[in-house]
Amino acid sequence: MNATPIEQLVAAQRQFFASGRTLELAFRRQSLVALKKAILAHEAEINAALMADLGKSATETYMCETGMTLSELSYMLRHLGRFAKKRRVLTPLAQFPSSSFTVREPYGVALIMAPWNYPFMLLMEPLIGALAAGNCCILKPSAYAPATSKVMAQIVAACFPPEYVALVEGGRAENQALLHQRFDYIFFTGGVTVGREVMRAASETLTPVTLELGGKSPCIVDETANLRVAARRLAFGKLLNCGQTCVAPDYLLVHRDLKEGLCREMKHAVGEFFGDYPLRSPAYPRIVSERATARLAGMIGASGRVLWGGEFDVRQRYVAPTLIDDPDDDSPAMTEEIFGPLLPVKTFRHIDEAIGYVNRRDKPLALYYFGDRREAERVLDRTSSGGACVNDTIVHLANGRLPFGGVGESGFGKYHGRSSFDLFSHMRPVVRSSRLIDLPLKYAPYRRLKLYRKLFR
Repeated sequence: MNATPIEQLVAAQRQFFASGRTLELAFRRQSLVALKKAILAHEAEINAALMADLGKSATETYMCETGMTLSELSYMLRHLGRFAKKRRVLTPLAQFPSSSFTVREPYGVALIMAPWNYPFMLLMEPLIGALAAGNCCILKPSAYAPATSKVMAQIVAACFPPEYVALVEGGRAENQALLHQRFDYIFFTGGVTVGREVMRAASETLTPVTLELGGKSPCIVDETANLRVAARRLAFGKLLNCGQTCVAPDYLLVHRDLKEGLCREMKHAVGEFFGDYPLRSPAYPRIVSERATARLAGMIGASGRVLWGGEFDVRQRYVAPTLIDDPDDDSPAMTEEIFGPLLPVKTFRHIDEAIGYVNRRDKPLALYYFGDRREAERVLDRTSSGGACVNDTIVHLANGRLPFGGVGESGFGKYHGRSSFDLFSHMRPVVRSSRLIDLPLKYAPYRRLKLYRKLFR
């Protein structure tokens, strides 16, 4: 039976990995440098592709996609030698004379599957960690961002032979074909439904997996918040990429005394950012597809009274920034991940009500709190989330020195910076014992219990 092209590709990468080339630090460094040069050389094409796929301006593209990827590359190149060094650890006296250390070794052939909302950054940043750790990689971008996928295929082909790094374009059929292969590591970013499929497939071969998912990330605005600052930062985090961000605030819990003022300040902030009619603003992105736009339009109609906004144009993939007033907990806006510029607004009297509301739901990928430091500590202590910001939104994602990932339903596994290198490598513990001295303590017939008790204290 003839092997399929994907089976042949995986086999070729296994053979290349077995050659030992990727174990050489100089080879890994050379690969990262080549990737950085190729990204810089294709920057104009990347900008044009993201404008076509998502209506992103060149500034937003650099801020949230290209620039973050280049920053991650620079950081990894500066620290690669230190990350790859063996680390010595203390050895118990009972194992004298021995030395103990850990070494980082690559898994082998990794599969990286990326979504459409940040199609460039969410494929390239995991790739950086995988290459730095010494793996071969097969990349699968989303079919819903075809222009960006095409540019990334050109970049990968310019940098790497396919037996080392290859990009597979296509849709569901290609996803399924890839998941039927045996990989040494799978890194998936996307929705919970597909994430479950990935984990089921990986369980057949006991392949380790990282799942970067999403969920309903809350934003709590307490009575001690600075209203103008909270409104601007909340509007920024919600409307970046037109709300199509996995860590975007997905619902707002605001102290009842601040609701009117906060909503007014948010409307003012949106006007400052995009003008009175965001459809005409070159800085306001588009929804990924007409189908996704129609879904958001239906959510507006099914979720409650609109405080302001609510306009949409399916053909132009436009949905206006929209606040939805106190939707029912079983409404679409409160049960589905929104992935658009809609923000449900609910109120509370005391911070314990907000904490309880968050804790009755699945653990979110992110949690945001605006208010004083004392109450912020209380909220952080009594809730759980993949990441969090105090008096800001989503900026924790942009700090490459912080690990990023979910918890519970929002996923598991952490990457960015050092965490990416560690994620894509196995920590191997090693004990090296002397051949010159062979103490009899560990051998039968075990007559030295008192001595053992002293050694194992």
